[in-house]
Formats: sequence, structure tokens, C-alpha cells
Amino acid sequence: MRRLSEIHAAESVSCLNKALNELKDIWEEIGIPEDQRLQRTDAVHMHIKKLLDMMIAEEECLKKRLLSSIETCRKEVASLCNELQVQEYQEEDGLTMLQLEKDLRTQVKMMLKEKSARQSELKSLIQHDQDLCDILCDDLFPIHAERVPSQQQLQNYRQHINTRNQEKERRHAEFVEMKRQITVLMEDLEQHPDTSFEKDAVCEDEDAFCLSVENLSSLKVLLHQLDSRKAESEALCVSIRGRIAELWEMLQIPEEERERESLMQNTHTSTKSRLNAALQRLEELKKKSIERVIHTIRSEIVKFWEKCYYSPEQRQAFTPYHSDDLDEEVLREHELELERLKQDYAEHSELYDAISTWSSNWTLYQELEKKATDPSRFNNRGGNLLKEEKQRVDLQKSLPKLEKSLKAQIDQWEATHCKEFHGNGQPFLQYVEDQWNRHHMEKEREKQERQMKKIKQTEEDLLYGTIIRTPTKRRLAGTPTPGKARKLTSRMCSSTPNTTLRSICSSPSLRPPLSSSKVSYAV
Repeated sequence: MRRLSEIHAAESVSCLNKALNELKDIWEEIGIPEDQRLQRTDAVHMHIKKLLDMMIAEEECLKKRLLSSIETCRKEVASLCNELQVQEYQEEDGLTMLQLEKDLRTQVKMMLKEKSARQSELKSLIQHDQDLCDILCDDLFPIHAERVPSQQQLQNYRQHINTRNQEKERRHAEFVEMKRQITVLMEDLEQHPDTSFEKDAVCEDEDAFCLSVENLSSLKVLLHQLDSRKAESEALCVSIRGRIAELWEMLQIPEEERERESLMQNTHTSTKSRLNAALQRLEELKKKSIERVIHTIRSEIVKFWEKCYYSPEQRQAFTPYHSDDLDEEVLREHELELERLKQDYAEHSELYDAISTWSSNWTLYQELEKKATDPSRFNNRGGNLLKEEKQRVDLQKSLPKLEKSLKAQIDQWEATHCKEFHGNGQPFLQYVEDQWNRHHMEKEREKQERQMKKIKQTEEDLLYGTIIRTPTKRRLAGTPTPGKARKLTSRMCSSTPNTTLRSICSSPSLRPPLSSSKVSYAV
């Protein structure tokens, strides 16, 4: 099938031939000579040839432009592929110059649009990153602002921006919370921002504060310092309240006034300055009532002397206690002594409580021991006899254990203070041992007195023939009757002299005292 352009070319040739024939007919009708006809034919040929040559030149020029455009577009496409970091453009086979040039121009246009979009997004991301860096005081994302970024670079940049935004929100929330705590602590401490950093953190706009790692760390340090000051202030307030309570007791402040002041402290913020004012007022009142206050403190000192088992010599060593010149200096010395005693008791309260427990148990044990030797105890039919006996046996077992624990605590105290622990003016462990020895000696003495009394009574009965009288009490199982006892005694007396009787009736060997392993401790 012939091309349409070939048909048009054939028609053009046919038109040219027809035109030449029509010119030939006109020339014949006119009668133009042959030589002029040739001239006119040459002129027509020249005109046609010139026109065709012009048209050919124009088309050749168009071809060159197309080739130049194709080459230029190829270069631009290659350059853009390199800038955009994409694969090289592959041209389709079998395309004409016009189609190839159009495809290349279209590809260049698309790639330029892609380049512009990437550069625009990169500029926006850099601006956003710069804003975040100004707030977070961080470095910019490492990317060249003049180069066209790849899709992967843009994706990484977007993720970086999202991470920075999340970090900003986290730091901002942390900053807001620390700012709130710092503000509350400063209000509680009646403190105002002093440094420029504190003013920026507390007083300025929250969005204007630089959320750098260093600033947040400095805020944490400031918050920790304020927390420490708050704890110190609270401890001081507790101490002041304790001192106020002591002064209330010293000055014998009425309960109504105490309750009113306590109510005000509970319903209002008891700042240090307010408590100091109350304490100052009581201190001034104390100065006006020195004599009464000193006597009150002396009563407290005596209580702690007893709690700490001070000997008379130790009590005499505090000479201001015996002074009659009651002035502020004496008051101050009494206050210091009371404070020292309180501190000593607080540091070793466990030891002093253990000593107090041992003392009360020892006193109870001695009382029960006396009751155990009292003949009138059998007249008690209320069941107390068995209870007292059980209690006495329990104490007899528990006292050595308590003394062992006491020895460990005293050893620890002596190792800490590098001196011997004294109670009531003597080494306490020696005092415990002396108490046990005295107790055993007393029991032995009582036992010997009972035996001597029994021997004396027996000798009088033998001498005067009187009847041995036994106490009126319930006989235990296996106890001989008085009649049997008299017969046995008369037989023994008739066959044995007095000296022999004394040896027979004498008591068994004296009971040795409790071994040192149970009652004595190495000092």
C-alpha cells in the first residue's frame, strides 16, 4: 500500500506537468517563438528548482534542529538521571526523529518536575529541621542542601524529622513537669529565681526555652537541689516544731493556746519563716521565765539520768544543776545537757530499754523468790501459788538469755566508744554478776538461819522434854506424823550424843553460787 506522501508527490508531478502543458499551449496560441519558449521554460524550471531547493534547505534545517534537540535532550536526561540518582533512560527502538525528540523532551520535563519537587521538599525539611535544632540545640541532618536528594535520602530525612518531633514533645513534656515542680518548690521555700537560667526556665514562655540535653540536665540538678533544700527545710521545720512543743511544756502554755496554734499550723502553710517567728516569740517568753524553765529542764534531766543509768558521780559532774544563779548562761548549759542526754538515749535506746527490762525482771524475780520461801503462801487458795511458781521458773530461764543479749549489746557499745560501759557508777556486767552473787549469798544465809533455828529447837526439846511442834499446814505426801517423829527423835537422842545429833541434823553442803558462765561477763 503506497504512502499518502508518495501519492501527494505523484499528484504534485502531475500538476507540474499539467501546468507546463498549459503554458506550452498558451505560448503556441500567443505565437511565442521557439527560442523564447525555451527561455520561458528555463525560467519556469529555475523557479521550480529554486523553490524546491529552498524547501529542501528548510527541511534539512529542521532535521538538524531535531538532531540537535535530540542530542541536547539526551544530555539533559543523562544529567538529570545522575542528579536524581535513577537508572539511565532507555530509548525505544524504531522511533523517528520527531518521536524520539518528543519522548526525550517529555522525559526531560518530567525529570525537571521531579527535581523541582525534591528540591522544594528538601528546602522545607531543612527549614523544619533548623527550627527543631534551634529548640533542641542539636545539629542539622547531614545532607547537602545544593544537591538533588534521592528518594531514600528524603525518606531518611522525613524519619529523622519525625524522630526529632517526638523527642521535642518528650523533652517539652519533661520540661513542663520539671518547671511545675520547681515552681512549687520555690513557692514552698519562699525563693525567687536568681540566675538568668532560673528566670528563663521559670518565668519565660515555655516555647522559648531551649530544650537541649544540657539545659534539661541543669534543670534536673536544680530540681534535685530544691528537693534537698525542701527536705532540709522540712527537717528544720520538724525540729522547730519539736522545739516549740518543748517550750510549750517548759513555759506551761495553756492547752487552748496550743490547740489554736496547732490548728493554724495545720490549716495554713507552715513556712520556715512563720515557724521561726513563733519560735522567736516563745524564746523571748522563755527569757522572761528563766527560773521556772530551768526547774522544768532539771526535771527532764533527772528523768534522762535515770533512763541512762547515770551514777551519782556522773550527775555531780554537771555542776550547773546545783547552781543557784539562774541566768541565761545556766539555762543554755541546761538545754545543751538535756539535748546531749536525749541524743545519747536516742542513739542507745535499744540498750537502755534492754537494761530496763532486765532490771524489772530481776526485781520481779527477787520478789517471787521471797514469796517462795514464805510459809504463809500455802494459805492462798486462789490459784496464785502455781502462777507465781511458773512465773518464777520462767524468769529463772529467761534472765540468763537476756543477760547474754545484753552482753552482746554492751560489747558493741564498748567497741564503738572504746571505753567500758557503766551503769549506776560501775561496770554494768559486773553489777549484774554482783546482783546474782548477793542473791545466792542471801539465799544461803537464809537457809543456814533456818537450819540453825531448827537445830536449836531440837536441842531445847531434848533438854527440856518438850514436844516438837510443827507448823499448822497441809502435810505433803510422805510426811511422817508428829507421833512418829517424836518416837524417831527419842530413839536417835537416846543413842546419840548432842555433838552427833548436830552432825546428823546439820544441813547438807552449802549450794555453790551460780557458775560464772551464767552470770558474769568479760569486761
